[in-house]
Amino acid sequence: MTDRKSQLDTLAIASLVGCCFLWGLNQVAAKAALPEVPALHQAAIRSLGGALLVWAWAARRGIRLFERDGTAPGGLLAGALFAAEFGCIFLGLQFTTASRMVVFIYLSPFVVALGMPFIARSERLSMLQLIGLVGAFGGVAWAFAEGFTRPAAGPQQWIGDALGVTAGVLWGATTLAIRASRLTSAAAEKTLLYQLAVSGVLLAVAAAVSGPALPRSLSPLAWSSLAFQVVVIAFASYLLWFWLMRHYPATRLASFTLLTPVFGLLMGASLLGEPVSPRLLTALVAVAAGIVLVNRPVARVSA
Repeated sequence: MTDRKSQLDTLAIASLVGCCFLWGLNQVAAKAALPEVPALHQAAIRSLGGALLVWAWAARRGIRLFERDGTAPGGLLAGALFAAEFGCIFLGLQFTTASRMVVFIYLSPFVVALGMPFIARSERLSMLQLIGLVGAFGGVAWAFAEGFTRPAAGPQQWIGDALGVTAGVLWGATTLAIRASRLTSAAAEKTLLYQLAVSGVLLAVAAAVSGPALPRSLSPLAWSSLAFQVVVIAFASYLLWFWLMRHYPATRLASFTLLTPVFGLLMGASLLGEPVSPRLLTALVAVAAGIVLVNRPVARVSA
């Protein structure tokens, strides 16, 4: 049986904050390599490289990844959703701004919060917790509100916005697919391998047929960025994320992902010299308050 806890403890909170920090930093790393490595190629390399590392890690630890345990349908679905999510993101960025895109992507916690009660009644959120989730998302939207008034995106901006909304729904659907299938009790390594291997193959095919070829040589900066994305993001942070999903409530985990775009802004300010506005500080307060509300224990009325 899976040792599933009803609340987030100190280990879970520290791990989640670390993951969100790394995922925010990942946006800076990907942007740094983008002039040399096209976006779809980056996504394919990250998934395929991460899959190889997960396989090697599991083999060293004696974790069986290929035995028949009924997880294949859920694993294939999760991998396809993961690939479709990133496909929507990269295609959408051709029509809309990154700031608008990230707001729509972080509709994901709403999808998880709305869908989880149909999977596990114990994860139904109270009204106060829903208010906290809405408040946290509102803080993120406020931080990125400047993107809604930029005219540079052009008249086809609605296409990118629609793809961003679709990506957010797909991200939430991936979490729900994992929890609703036998993957919810599978090893974190197996769950992650499904997502990385399936998405890696699909993204590689998409990159080959729709984008320019990889350059013959890359700079040290591009190599460092790819190594970070493969080893730290796709392997270490995702492995930790799926371990957390196996042991802690998905709705509470999902609320913490709202920290990621805030960390992304902080990393952009420190590494790329982007300004930190009062909107970002407002977002930090709103996200912190929302996370506290979402993770408050629900009072039980005794009969």
